Amino acid sequence: MNPRLNRLEPYPFEKLAALLGQVSPPAGLTGINLSIGEPKHPPAPFLLEAMRDSLELAARYPVTVGEPELRVAACRWAERRHGLDGGALDPGRHLLPVNGTREALFSFAAAVIDPTPGPHGPPVVLMPNPFYQIYEGAARMADAEPFCLDAREEDGFLPDPARVPEELLRRARLLYLCTPSNPTGAACTLEALQEWLRLADRHDFVIAADECYSEIWYDRPPPGILGAAWAMGRRDFARCVTFQSLSKRSNLPGARSGFVAGDADILKKYLKLRTYTGCATPPFIQRAAMAAWNDESHVEANRVVYRQKLADALEILSPVLPVTAPAAGFYLWLKVPGGGEAFARRLYARYNVTTLPGAYLGRPSPVTGANPGAAFIRVALVTGVEENREAMRRIAACVRETA
Repeated sequence: MNPRLNRLEPYPFEKLAALLGQVSPPAGLTGINLSIGEPKHPPAPFLLEAMRDSLELAARYPVTVGEPELRVAACRWAERRHGLDGGALDPGRHLLPVNGTREALFSFAAAVIDPTPGPHGPPVVLMPNPFYQIYEGAARMADAEPFCLDAREEDGFLPDPARVPEELLRRARLLYLCTPSNPTGAACTLEALQEWLRLADRHDFVIAADECYSEIWYDRPPPGILGAAWAMGRRDFARCVTFQSLSKRSNLPGARSGFVAGDADILKKYLKLRTYTGCATPPFIQRAAMAAWNDESHVEANRVVYRQKLADALEILSPVLPVTAPAAGFYLWLKVPGGGEAFARRLYARYNVTTLPGAYLGRPSPVTGANPGAAFIRVALVTGVEENREAMRRIAACVRETA
């Protein structure tokens, strides 16, 4: 077996199962699971109809590059969303369909990283801390060293490009940047994205911007890496790609449909890898994806529901906890009494609400040695409005009896 498999950490939900495995929640309370970022909102009917109307296409193999109509729809959406000129993205060069961002974020490292040690040492993959664990696993399986950049509370829960040591940047081959962030909900400013791009130019590394939560926003749409590059006059989107998904935007997590877009030279080589891995999107799902990228009304309707759930959560939790409203995404990153792990266990045991301890999404800081997620829980606002209110009331009750 590949010895690198032994370097993979247990997945967060394995740790959660171990934490709660011997706990019996109160039978009189219906369980509410807020630990997994799986939207419970129903998909728009026209998307399901597009799938059903295309089921006969299951009789043929899809191609890895995807249907031309899908690439065009996704490119035109990205141009509208990020303020690019029409035609700025060439559907034949700047975009590839993927089966959700998870598989693409993982396989991307294998295409981008040369594992040969350079003059400054072995290759490094930079990632935020806390993070989406796929980044770490992708780095390890690509034979590179994952390095966690602390997303500190005083820095707005995002890694600060000014704090990355020069000797580390010299070894960097890839930066995973999650904006809006899973788990904190913080979003990079345009200026921060552009500073990361300048660092990538200076040290010749690639930025993989995981932006799959970008379309669930509350006050204003967060900037993205393509828009940041365009505003700098970078018409080739050199050294940067964005990863987008319909899982959150269109409530289609089971469709496993998204795209990666940006630097055409990188994507040309990434396509070569993808042709070997058998990851072509089924044609009937591509038809639904075309419809989704061409429509914004169902996305705005989705945001309305999330805004209501966030407002309810802030109203119920703010009197008992310091709550930072996320810029985007559907997670609350809550600092809870007694630490995240103990609180998550107590919340489940006393109130039958499942959340994820923040420590399971982080690693000990290379600077301080402390896990920056240890004091927090991640709460996914994915249920219906009434169930969400009930969950927030139970969390608030648990805080009151714990504090």
